Amino acid sequence: MIRPIRLWPDPVLSQTCAEVAEIDDDIFALCDDLLDTMYDALGRGLAAPQIGVLARVFVMDTGWKEGDRDPRIVINPKITQPSEARQTGPEGCLSIPGVTAEVERAEAITMSWTAPDGSLFVERLTGFDAICAQHENDHLDGIVTFDRLPADTRKSLEGGYLK
Repeated sequence: MIRPIRLWPDPVLSQTCAEVAEIDDDIFALCDDLLDTMYDALGRGLAAPQIGVLARVFVMDTGWKEGDRDPRIVINPKITQPSEARQTGPEGCLSIPGVTAEVERAEAITMSWTAPDGSLFVERLTGFDAICAQHENDHLDGIVTFDRLPADTRKSLEGGYLK
């Protein structure tokens, strides 16, 4: 089911999400809704708080616009081993439509997570996969793109967005 995407400054986007204690029918439905909503909105990632659910779940599919759908469904992610190498690039967010900001991120990360079937995964992500995972994981910690920007850049972008 396609759900409405919460738009900044909705307070839910600033809250920290709870760990998923049990993967049950509600979590399966949440994962399906996240995928349906992400694809409908033409996004490459979407986190549970963006549809108003404070659970540590996000979905991402960084290559579907160029090829076949190959989504990752990520429950209770842990990001470790960020590379010292950094990259700065444009990021958009479905919760802040029309705003693109230059955000600095680690070029590579290691991410562990649980899949809906209970399988545990650990993967080294690089490039856009690493950026997308960091962006979506930020949502689970109540962090939006604006929070990653220098104060003057944030003020300028927020001012344009809120008009």
